[in-house]
Amino acid sequence: MNRKKLLLPILIGLFLFAGALSSWAQIFVQCPNDSNGDAIPDLPGADPNIKCLHITAGDGFVNMADGKTLYAFGFSDVTGHTPDMIMDMAMLTAELPAPTITMKEGEQLYLTLTNVGMVMRPDLFDPHTIHWHGFPNASTIFDGEPMASISINMGASLTYYYNVTEPGTYMYHCHVEATEHMQMGMLGNLYVTPKQDGTTKTYNGRTYTKFAYNDGDGSTGYDIAYPIQIHAFDPDFHGASINVQPLNFAGLFDRYGMLNGRGYPDTINPNWLGQSPDNMDYPSQKVHSLITATQGQRILLRISNLSFDYYTLSVLGIPMKVVGKDAKILRGPSGSLYYDTSSIELGGGETAEVILDTTGVSPGTYFLYTTNLNYLSNDTQDRGGMMTEIVIN
Repeated sequence: MNRKKLLLPILIGLFLFAGALSSWAQIFVQCPNDSNGDAIPDLPGADPNIKCLHITAGDGFVNMADGKTLYAFGFSDVTGHTPDMIMDMAMLTAELPAPTITMKEGEQLYLTLTNVGMVMRPDLFDPHTIHWHGFPNASTIFDGEPMASISINMGASLTYYYNVTEPGTYMYHCHVEATEHMQMGMLGNLYVTPKQDGTTKTYNGRTYTKFAYNDGDGSTGYDIAYPIQIHAFDPDFHGASINVQPLNFAGLFDRYGMLNGRGYPDTINPNWLGQSPDNMDYPSQKVHSLITATQGQRILLRISNLSFDYYTLSVLGIPMKVVGKDAKILRGPSGSLYYDTSSIELGGGETAEVILDTTGVSPGTYFLYTTNLNYLSNDTQDRGGMMTEIVIN
């Protein structure tokens, strides 16, 4: 039999089956004690240790520090909105980085992901997932790695469940076609605070109620904390995506170095940024990196790297102490493995908790910056990139 004649009915059948599947797709939020699907428990008997979130995946635009607008993929937070509103309100609202997720040790998280599709690329039917990088999942179905779990098609939802038992700094990203989707911006900050928070411990004559880990002695105590996520973009790759051109994976070359989705001086702007310099209808970059503290305070930096390269971040003039790595306290059988340094290097997928002690540090402005000097620029614009300010009052 002619091979084309044999394949034709099979292809038609697959097409009709795919159409039937798409007709079943729907936005469905699973959240205990939620009466209307807005991911907010509002019925009597709600467990205070259960947290629900509803996040969407789609496309949008982000504004670089040199004024250039790049096409991007990303996530946005629609918690508090009912399912009938999601498709209309969440299209073209990608954020960089993704909405920050903060949890407490001992909580449970029901995280619903809805795929709202690509408005600017209607030819793409990419599924999406959420991969909580480094989390010890009890079930592979919630891992987000599509070969071991499942992914979410356009117009459909999946609720991930996490029993949060390990404090520390993590990150999350889409794991479908990971090189492309992560380069396009599907990345976010995620961290878990320890059960020790809220207790009182004294360390080196200072009393703390907030800690990076359950240290038992207050040694990871801090006064103020900031998440700092390392990103980098190749503008040619983003341009090829919006212009429906072949994607040059082998030639990927990042020319925008960023902290929390912004290059300097946008890193120190405390306000939200729009999808272009004159468009605030869809805020695209909501997380700044300006670090402020009062002299004598300890600053906890929760640093993560979701780029494919190694980067070194340095601070001159403020002592740095590394107390955690990859969501584990630096402690061995013989005791503390904390170490003092002036810089820290992270590869892709790594995290660290770094404490800056401003005791005796003169008030003024200091810089957190990469020593990878070619990333201290916004593409061809000098004096930008992967840098932010630390203001000690």
